[in-house]
Amino acid sequence: MTAINDDSAVNGIMQKRVLATAIPGPQSQTLHQRRTTAVSAGVGATLPIFITKAAGGIVVDVDGNQLIDFGSGIAVTSVGNSAPAVVDRITAQVKDFTHTCFMVTEYEEYVEVCEALNRLTPGTHEKRSALFNTGAEAVENAVKIARSATGRQAIAVFEHGYHGRTNLTLGMTAKNMPYKHTFGPFAPEIYRFPTSYPFHDELSGSDAAKLAISRMEKELGGSNIAAIVLEPIQGEGGFVVPAPGFMSALADYAKAQGILFIADEVQTGFCRTGNWFASEHEGIVPDLITTAKGIAGGMPLAGVTGRADIMDAIHAGGLGGTYGGNPVACAAAMGSIETMEQFDLVNRAKEIEAIMVPRLNAIAAQTGVIGEVRGRGAMIAVEVVQPGTKNPDPELTAKVAKACHAQGLVVLTAGTYGNVLRFLPPLVIPNHLLTEALAIITEQFVAATA
Repeated sequence: MTAINDDSAVNGIMQKRVLATAIPGPQSQTLHQRRTTAVSAGVGATLPIFITKAAGGIVVDVDGNQLIDFGSGIAVTSVGNSAPAVVDRITAQVKDFTHTCFMVTEYEEYVEVCEALNRLTPGTHEKRSALFNTGAEAVENAVKIARSATGRQAIAVFEHGYHGRTNLTLGMTAKNMPYKHTFGPFAPEIYRFPTSYPFHDELSGSDAAKLAISRMEKELGGSNIAAIVLEPIQGEGGFVVPAPGFMSALADYAKAQGILFIADEVQTGFCRTGNWFASEHEGIVPDLITTAKGIAGGMPLAGVTGRADIMDAIHAGGLGGTYGGNPVACAAAMGSIETMEQFDLVNRAKEIEAIMVPRLNAIAAQTGVIGEVRGRGAMIAVEVVQPGTKNPDPELTAKVAKACHAQGLVVLTAGTYGNVLRFLPPLVIPNHLLTEALAIITEQFVAATA
């Protein structure tokens, strides 16, 4: 990929950090006050600034501040905001038509995205896809498909997992606050098992899998399980990368028991981890794979892709939704995929990892409060702990995040214990912004631990 120079502009936005006011600035504060009288308090805000423009690795707020983007809208704008190919395809599509509902009258754009998903997802077997709006919808439909295809009901999920905010997917999600608290009861026949969390459990992948499988056999019996659903790298759980062999052992068990293996790649998919899909790092070929987030450059789109025999076994009309596979979102997806292929964003993610991980390891050595640096590609996190222990330190995590925000760097927190800083820069971010962001992170960790 061609690097963006310090003085280059993307879509008219100079790729440089600018602090024109304190953050949040006065205009953002005024708008936030309007928000409090119009928007439900149940909708959170990580950083109360109001964005007017964004491109490359920069977001611009109403006060003229230019912040370095290490969030990508939670792994959505992987190709950058308003990527040219995405904008061009959206513009052309909007001029033609914006909606008909694919279940009423068909259009080529939907088929084109399904063909791309069938081509790009792991495995050379014959596949079919269906399109939806959100990651949670994709996961929910994957569960429907698995139950229908197997004639079984039980769904196996894992500690620290996150799968969405619908009633069914909240039952699959592990964390109570802020996701599940007071919202139950949840859908039945969801069962949670130990995962592989090497920093805390210190188990090999094989041993962690044996523990989970033993529990499945004792509590459910393999013949009663419709699907095993897991994230190849856990997202909201703290970017937990399972120990090698964990996923493959579960996939082998699933195959032997007639269980469908579902990879939730909503956050990990589309070049984010240095492969098109994170399952590929261990050579896993899921029976079904769910996608969303980075698929469409910021437009709402999601998919379920799987073995043709499974996907075609569903009765006509059993899958769908009014907006699922909207033509404008499909056009955006093809522009996003075009950008990923044109600029080899798989390898760009690996370059980002090579730049970030050594710098973050240096911070860990210098401060003693980072227990682990982990992740793959441009999906990197640090777990913040009390010095000399593995005890979570969510207060320090929040302090560092807030300090980074004040310095014009958008970062996100995560983790079951709220002690993980996660970094999701756009894959098109220029190196000088990566370097500057890492300097800010270093400064704030040093200052917070002085």
